[in-house]
Amino acid sequence: MAMSEVPAAAQPGAAPGSSETTSDPNRRQELGTGLRTRHLTMMGLGSAIGAGLFLGTGVGIRAAGPAVLLAYIAAGVIVVLVMQMLGEMAAARPHSGSFSKYAEDAFGHWAGFSLGWLYWFMLIMVMGAEMTGAAAIMGAWFGVDPWIPALVCVVFFAIVNLAAVRGFGEFEYWFAFIKVAVIVVFLIVGVGLIFGLLPGSTFVGTSNFIGDHGFMPNGLSGVAAGLLAVAFAFGGIEIVTIAAAESDQPRRAISLAVRAVIWRISLFYLGSVLVITFLMPYESIDNAETAAESPFTRILDMANIPGAVGLMEAVIVLALLSAFNAQIYATSRLVFAMSRNQDAPRVFSVLSRSGVPTAAVLLSMFFAFVSVALQYFNPAGLLDFLLNAVGGCLLVVWAMIALSQLRLRPKLEHNGEISTVRMWGHPWLGILTLVLLAGLVLLMLGNEGSRSQVFSVAVVYGFLVALSFTTTRSPLRGKRTGLIDR
Repeated sequence: MAMSEVPAAAQPGAAPGSSETTSDPNRRQELGTGLRTRHLTMMGLGSAIGAGLFLGTGVGIRAAGPAVLLAYIAAGVIVVLVMQMLGEMAAARPHSGSFSKYAEDAFGHWAGFSLGWLYWFMLIMVMGAEMTGAAAIMGAWFGVDPWIPALVCVVFFAIVNLAAVRGFGEFEYWFAFIKVAVIVVFLIVGVGLIFGLLPGSTFVGTSNFIGDHGFMPNGLSGVAAGLLAVAFAFGGIEIVTIAAAESDQPRRAISLAVRAVIWRISLFYLGSVLVITFLMPYESIDNAETAAESPFTRILDMANIPGAVGLMEAVIVLALLSAFNAQIYATSRLVFAMSRNQDAPRVFSVLSRSGVPTAAVLLSMFFAFVSVALQYFNPAGLLDFLLNAVGGCLLVVWAMIALSQLRLRPKLEHNGEISTVRMWGHPWLGILTLVLLAGLVLLMLGNEGSRSQVFSVAVVYGFLVALSFTTTRSPLRGKRTGLIDR
């Protein structure tokens, strides 16, 4: 795809005669503005509803029984509070760097630099795992080596992300819409089975939901283990605030999208888990390695829906590819924002005529290939270390969002920047969020399987913080923030 590229122009206020100033009428100064609220909402859903919902739900249910609902509610409360704080800052100061920019505003260069690159690293590693999973299923479909569909998909998504952002938004909207539609159908079928409304079904009552072992068969320790299994299930909805900078009315779009994503994610996750725990004994559920083992597939089989396994395989592939697509977008915009802030090479602030950061997209695609290659070649110990670090990255991101909001709120109020999105119960609910996150860290440290995640992310984040002090910037860096004020 041929595109004319020119460096992004400076923000108003750049020094006259500087290299950032241009009179070229064709030079693109800002990212595109083709995204709508519906695109942002579906992008958030598409990022958070991945294969983990369809394959990994059983892990938490096996650990906690029906009481896994409490674990999902606890995780959901944390995410709702974090997203409300992030939404407040994003609506006040829409920015393609999102939480990395707010961390810098609150605590300085080291915080923005380290948080931006940490989130980029997390998404890149997750992208590799998602493409590996999708390629394995597609390779089995067509009887070819998995690297072939992986290559085709990466090239295809490169084209999608190099096009104008409106096209990307439409593509991601329909991708995510299919996943949401399947979950809605699953919920309807599940309710029909629970109440005996479908042919051949009878009212199941609470025999599985409570059963012989009770609502909490493994006690509080089981709920704690379930919480560790589902704590990061909602991760990815932060992408909404990154994408909002490319909407025509970012403040309004953020306000609507944050609220919509929060309640829809809660409904889909809690509703799905509730249906599963009502219809299946918890001891019969475990981690699903294939679509045939997924509790979603097994419940669709109960309703005698033909081709349930094939349907769920297709949905799982769509879930993986949709999340992969959204994460390419998010990583490219983060790198673009950091380049504009002189925290990444200047080439990554280059924009095409349609407002796409082409070099930043290509960087994400390159590292997507590298991450997929790591999944196949698996250097001794390296991949395990990197994926363990990914498991704890969201904790750092969420904690820094909360700390940034607590620090910036007085300034936002003083400047009259607060919009209709406001954090409730400030500052107490923000402090409560930090307490809950600290409790989650303690749970992870007390669990042998999760302890390595804390140590791995501490090493990676410590490295990035140290690296931030080795970077240099020009005196004009503050004038090139990429703030979108519409």
